[in-house]
Amino acid sequence: MTETNRMIVLECLENLFVHKDFDAAKAALRPDFVTHSPGLPSGRDAFTDAVKNSPLADATAEIRHVATDGDLVMVHLHLRRPESEFAVVDILRVEDGLLAEHWDVKQPL
Repeated sequence: MTETNRMIVLECLENLFVHKDFDAAKAALRPDFVTHSPGLPSGRDAFTDAVKNSPLADATAEIRHVATDGDLVMVHLHLRRPESEFAVVDILRVEDGLLAEHWDVKQPL
């Protein structure tokens, strides 16, 4: 199950930040998806719309590390924009094959 959760999270994040396929990313989220990230709304549609319209939507992303612990998957991303770079760690909880909860920390580089 841990490997399955890892693949679900990676596919969603790659769709959000690499392929910019927000509809495909949305399909990986529960309708009642909850984010604990300040400034981002909860709910599948509201969350993906907020990411799509955020300043980081045009960033290029590189996934650096992935760790799993049961239903939690932690992903270290490096996001680059022309004028800035960020290290981001996303923590996502998988429930019944869909992403149910999200936490993150961001640091400018």
